[in-house]
Amino acid sequence: MSKTSVYLAHHRDGRPSFERFYGQAPAVTAAGCLIWRMKQDELQVLIIHRPNYDDWSWPKGKLDEGETIPETAVREVREEVNLKVTLGAPLAVTEYKVKQGTKHVYYWAAQLPAGAEAKADKNEVDELRWVTTAQARKLLTNSSDVLPLDELEKLHKERDLATRPVIIVRHAKAKPRSTWSAAEGERPLAATGKRQAMAVCRLLEAWGPQKLYSSPWTRCMQTIAHYNRRTGVPIKTKSAITEAAHKRRPKRAAKVVQSVFDKDYPVALCTHRPVLPTVLEVLAKNSNKHLASCLPDADPYLVPGEILVLQVSRRHSDRVVSLEQIKPFGD
Repeated sequence: MSKTSVYLAHHRDGRPSFERFYGQAPAVTAAGCLIWRMKQDELQVLIIHRPNYDDWSWPKGKLDEGETIPETAVREVREEVNLKVTLGAPLAVTEYKVKQGTKHVYYWAAQLPAGAEAKADKNEVDELRWVTTAQARKLLTNSSDVLPLDELEKLHKERDLATRPVIIVRHAKAKPRSTWSAAEGERPLAATGKRQAMAVCRLLEAWGPQKLYSSPWTRCMQTIAHYNRRTGVPIKTKSAITEAAHKRRPKRAAKVVQSVFDKDYPVALCTHRPVLPTVLEVLAKNSNKHLASCLPDADPYLVPGEILVLQVSRRHSDRVVSLEQIKPFGD
């Protein structure tokens, strides 16, 4: 049985991390969000009532075949309460017994999008309420649903609930060097890589980067092209993070990576395996000791198409709140 992680998350202060392995899924996997807003300087969260279960809970639902867990969380929120959210910090994984066996539910924080209004899907939800966290504790039916609420409240008290993602993407699988005789920068994705690139696009949509930085080499551009076409988010090429330029001047590549931390909007950066050691050095410098120790530390660091997501506090711009590592395909 494989021990390769498909999903891995860490909190900045060493609180329990969670990991999902290939071939070790529980009987049921689900995902959802604690959707939050500030109303007259008060934190409020959205809870739903499901008539089929007669319970109060968070918007969530089961993993579809071929889906990654983050995709599930975003899709279920859209289906149950008609909101298109982007994921914030990972909160908790709850575990309890159902008829089929053990059920795991993965939760993220998700801020109510500006100008959006929640609307219940009458097929599954007959009522929704914006409540304070204290009211939520009294209404929630399943005691385990308090766990992600604890994490949400902790982030709020630390003023780190509002975050933006910094996303690192290793380009998808390219055609082998041995079969390519043209310029190295023009080597394209293999058939497998093209499928991975589609999966990368779906994953990026869960975090909604508003700017894309990429090596101009073909395999990197192809990896994020689908997201560019679907969203209209422009790709800004950075020659310093090509393999060749990095080999000559790694400090210039490091400067590009550092620049994504100096922005105030969600950013994704796509580069090559040989550049990753420099990328990871910069990520470590911007993280505390605990999160720095959780970064990949052995070649190849990330498999083709794999991503790292660091949530950066909007209030404390020098503080990385969480670290996630996700492969771009379901299990």
